[in-house]
Amino acid sequence: MSIKKIDGLLLKKMIIAGTNKLQENKGLVDSLNVFPVPDGDTGTNMSLTAMAAAKECLKSNSSDLSEMASHSVNGSLRGARGNSGVILSQLYRGFQKGLNGKTEADTKDIAEAFKKAVITAYKAVMKPKEGTILTVAKGIAISAEKHAHLEDFELFLKAVIKDANDVLAKTPDMLPVLKQAGVVDAGGKGLIFILEGAYESLSVKGEISLDSDKPKETYESAAAAMELAPEDITFGYCTEFFINIKNSTDEMVNELKAFLETIGDSIVAVNNEDIIKIHVHTDHPGTVLEKALTIGSLSGLKIENMREQHSHLINFSKEEIEKNEASVEEEEEMGEEKEFGFVSVCAGSGLVEIFKSLGADKIIEGGQTMNPSTEDILNAVSKINAKNVIVLPNNKNIILAANQAAEIVTDKKVFVIPTKTIPEGISAMLNFEGGDDIEQAVSDATEAFSNIKTLMVTFAVRDTVIDDIKIEKDDILAMVGSKIAKTGKDLQEVTKAVLDEIITDENDMISVYYGADTKDESAEDIGNYIEENFPDCEVEICNGGQPLYYYIISVE
Repeated sequence: MSIKKIDGLLLKKMIIAGTNKLQENKGLVDSLNVFPVPDGDTGTNMSLTAMAAAKECLKSNSSDLSEMASHSVNGSLRGARGNSGVILSQLYRGFQKGLNGKTEADTKDIAEAFKKAVITAYKAVMKPKEGTILTVAKGIAISAEKHAHLEDFELFLKAVIKDANDVLAKTPDMLPVLKQAGVVDAGGKGLIFILEGAYESLSVKGEISLDSDKPKETYESAAAAMELAPEDITFGYCTEFFINIKNSTDEMVNELKAFLETIGDSIVAVNNEDIIKIHVHTDHPGTVLEKALTIGSLSGLKIENMREQHSHLINFSKEEIEKNEASVEEEEEMGEEKEFGFVSVCAGSGLVEIFKSLGADKIIEGGQTMNPSTEDILNAVSKINAKNVIVLPNNKNIILAANQAAEIVTDKKVFVIPTKTIPEGISAMLNFEGGDDIEQAVSDATEAFSNIKTLMVTFAVRDTVIDDIKIEKDDILAMVGSKIAKTGKDLQEVTKAVLDEIITDENDMISVYYGADTKDESAEDIGNYIEENFPDCEVEICNGGQPLYYYIISVE
C-alpha cells in the first residue's frame, strides 16, 4: 500500500529512523573529515544534533505535522554541535517553516519544505561554500521539486536519494581539498544517511525506537579513586570518553583493557555493541586516545588532572549534589548584576585556570576534542548575572553554535567574539576594556587578535594528501591557523621548523601552551630554542593540559 500523505506521527517515525541511521554510520562520516586530526567529528556532531531533535519528538504523540516538526526544531536548535550540527538544525528549522500550519503533507508540500530548508540553512552561514552539506541539501531540494509529481512517498524519496548521492559524488569536483584527500563531503554524506533512514522507515511496520548512544553503567572504581589522598594518586589524569564503533566485540574490549593496564589503573571498559565507554587513570591520556582512535571515533571526552583538582573530586551522594548545586545557584542569584561577563570554551586544566584568572565567569570544557552544543552555551550564559555576556568559542567549529545561542537568549545581550583558537581567546580577554559602549569594546577586542598567528601541533589519524602534502597515519601534524604547515616523525623537529617559518622581526611575544601528553622537558626545550634563535622575543611556557594537541603556540 502506497503512502501519499505524511502526518505528525509518521514524520516522528521518519525523524527517529533517520537519526538511528546516522547514529549507526557516524564513524564512517567522521572518517570523511578532510583534515586527519584526532578531533574530526562531523558525524558525531550531526548525530548528537539529530538525537536532540528526535528526543524532543519522542515527547509528543501529536498527529499534527506542523507541531511535530516544531518539536524537531526545538531539539535540534538547542542540541546543535559544530558547524555541521548547526547547519543541520537550520535545515530542520527551514523544513518546519515550509510545513507551518499543515496537519499533513503530500510530496509537493515536502518538496516546498525542502526548498525552505535550504534557503534557511544558506542564510545561516556567512560565507557558504559549494561542495559541502549545503550543496547536497540544495541537490535534495531540486530533486524533490523535480519528482514532486510522484505521489507515492517511497518512490519519491527513492528518486531524491539517488539524485542526492549523485550530487555528493560531485562534491570533490567543487572543493579541490576533497578531491586531493580522496573523499566526498562528510556533512553531505551524513545528511543522506538521515534521508535514507527516513525512507527505510516507510516500509517498516510499527514504532521505531531511538537507539541510546550511552550505555548505563556505574563507576565504582572511579568513586573509590576519589577517596585517595593526592599523594596516593599513582596516575594523574582521569580520562573518560566513548569509542563509537559498529559491532564492537568483547575480544576487542579485552584487548583494549590489557593495553590500558600497562599505562594506568582504575579501568572501566563497558561494551554496548556500537559504543565502548572508557574510564582510566593514566599519566599519558594522549597515548590512550591514540590507541582508542585505532578502534573507532571518539566523543564525550573528559580529562581531569586529579592531583590539581583533587579537592573537588568528592564522592557526594545524589542528595548532596543536588543540595550543593541549589546552593551555588542561590549564591549566583544573590550576586549583584554586572555590566558584563564572559563564557569561554577550552579543554585542559591549565587553560581553564588561565581563562578563570583573566576573568571568565563560566568555562565550558570542550573545544578541539568535543564541540559544546548550543544548549551548553545557553546554560552557561544563563548562570551569569550580567546585562551583557561575551562568548569566546575559541574554535571555528563552535562559532555558529555560539551565534545560534546568542539569537535564542532574550533576557540579556549576548555578544560572540569569533575567536578560532585559544590564543585568540586569551588575547580578546586581555584587550577587552569594557566601558559604556559594549559594542565598541567587543569590536576593539576582536581587532586585537587579528594579527595573532596560532601554531597547533597534533598527530594524523590516517593517511591522506592535503595541499600536495603527503600525510601518513601517526605523523606529527603542525597547523598554522587552518593550514597544514608541516608534517614529520619527530615532535620537536616539526615544531621548531614551523616556528622558524612563522616568527618574524615584527613578533615580540611567544606563548607556548603544552598538552597533557607533552613532557615538561620537551616544552622547556621549545622555550630554550625560541630564546636562543629569537632573542628579541619574550617567551612564556604554560602547562595547558589540553588533550590531543601537544602544543598550542601563540606568535604575536
